[in-house]
Amino acid sequence: MAAATLRPLAVTIGDPAGIGPDVILASWSRRQKAGLPPFYVLGDKELLEARAGRLGLSVPLETCNPEDATALHDRALPVVALQNRFSAAEGAPDRANAAGIVEAIDRAVADVFEGRAAGLVTAPIAKKPLYEAGFEHPGHTEYLGALAERRTGKRAMPVMMLAGPKLRAVPVTIHIPLRKVFDVLTTELIVATCRITAHDLKRRFGIATPRLAVAGLNPHAGEGGALGWEDEEIVRPAVEALRAEGIDASGPLPADTMFHGRARATYDAAICMYHDQALIPAKALGFDDSVNVTLGLPFIRTSPDHGTAFEIAGSGKALPDSFIAALRMAAQMAEHENRTGAA
Repeated sequence: MAAATLRPLAVTIGDPAGIGPDVILASWSRRQKAGLPPFYVLGDKELLEARAGRLGLSVPLETCNPEDATALHDRALPVVALQNRFSAAEGAPDRANAAGIVEAIDRAVADVFEGRAAGLVTAPIAKKPLYEAGFEHPGHTEYLGALAERRTGKRAMPVMMLAGPKLRAVPVTIHIPLRKVFDVLTTELIVATCRITAHDLKRRFGIATPRLAVAGLNPHAGEGGALGWEDEEIVRPAVEALRAEGIDASGPLPADTMFHGRARATYDAAICMYHDQALIPAKALGFDDSVNVTLGLPFIRTSPDHGTAFEIAGSGKALPDSFIAALRMAAQMAEHENRTGAA
């Protein structure tokens, strides 16, 4: 794996009071056994050294430039220093860390655009301390979309995909109250989400003809209108439009029969209408090794499928499995993209 990725991956430290530093340090310590690609951390070397000591991990760290990270990676965890320092101890989120958290994201995206990194792997952040410091974006992914638009001058539509060994699931609507899904969901939104999913499955996952299974919104996919009109008037026209474009889409399908083994064998990604319809089966089938992948961006971004977990930061209880999977997946996506080109 490491030899196949010519450029290293840029890793952001996330909220330093959470388990981001823990899983980054633990992942590097398992780099050889796990066959990890080279990566560097945009973060605070002193904080990482202190956290490694607290966790009882023997992890040498060296400050470097991104260009030197690959050569350094086998003997030490490469750290690209930030201008902003972190102040909070583990378990105590602090808005004073916001400047460093955002700087790490900004610089990682710049490194990818300017050819110093093959992709971006982000440790989790918490919204509340960022909002308290004046952060104006709804979340991490939306901010990455704004950075992409700023760089390219083109509108970006980030699409969330939970990808694990047994299931790839994409929610069309994400972090909104369930009662608002019926107002937000449109045929156009379903079509746009599926287009991006199919495009990136080809380009970054090496699937020549992606098969999309589109879930219905209502129980039994509306049962012909008896249990709601939305499946026939919103979801089905989207599937028909996608098929007319040559995208292999099927649906609307009853969500309660989409996720058993035989059903999963018939598609490459499940397109779901709301957050829990996608994330419940994704996490049930791959809680420790699923990866949050952001599709629709002009760069590769993955992250572990967990949050900051402030309550266990520095305790040694945080498992690095999902972060290791995120590193591997980002490297695999970069390899597929190199083979298929940037179209």
